[in-house]
Amino acid sequence: MFERFTTEARAAVVAARTHAVRLGHPRVGTEHLLLALAELDPTTAAALAGAGLSPASLEAAIVAHVGRPLETDRAALAALGIDLDRVRDAVDVAFGPGALLDARHSRRNQRGRHAGTGRFSARARKVLELSLREALRLKQRSIDTEHLALAILREGRGLACLILAEHHVPTDELRDRLESAHHPA
Repeated sequence: MFERFTTEARAAVVAARTHAVRLGHPRVGTEHLLLALAELDPTTAAALAGAGLSPASLEAAIVAHVGRPLETDRAALAALGIDLDRVRDAVDVAFGPGALLDARHSRRNQRGRHAGTGRFSARARKVLELSLREALRLKQRSIDTEHLALAILREGRGLACLILAEHHVPTDELRDRLESAHHPA
C-alpha cells in the first residue's frame, strides 16, 4: 500500500512516527498523524488554523491527554533523589552511548513483539488503510496528505478526532475543504 503514497504523504507518516518517538509515546496514534499533517499539509494546516488549532496547540492537547512518559518518570525519580540524566550518563559511560535507550526498546511485550515507540496503534493503522479507500472514493490513483486527513475523520474515534471535537473544529467543513483540494470547483 505504501507504494501508492505520495512523497508528501510518506513524509507525514514519517513525521508522525518522529513525533511519537520525540514525545516518548508508546505508539504512533491518530493524534501524531494529525500533528504531522498540521505541520506538513497546507490544506489541513489552514483548516485547523481557522479553528484556532496550530501545531503547537495541537501538540499541547496531545500531551494533555497522553502525557510525556519520560518526564513523568523523571519527576518520580527526582522525588526519590535520583537524577535521571546522571543515571543515563553513567550507563552511557559504562555500556556505550544509547545503551539505556536500546535496552528499553528491545524488551518484548506479551505477544513477542518489540515494545517501545515507533509502532502504529490499531486506530492509526486503520487510518492508513482508510486513506487508500478515501483515495479510491475520490478516484485518485495515489494517496496524498488530504486522504490521510480524510481517513482520520472517517475513522472518527481516535484521539485526533477527540481533540478536534474539544477544540470545536467543524469536521464537516474540514472534510469539504480536504475533498475540494482534489476536486477544485
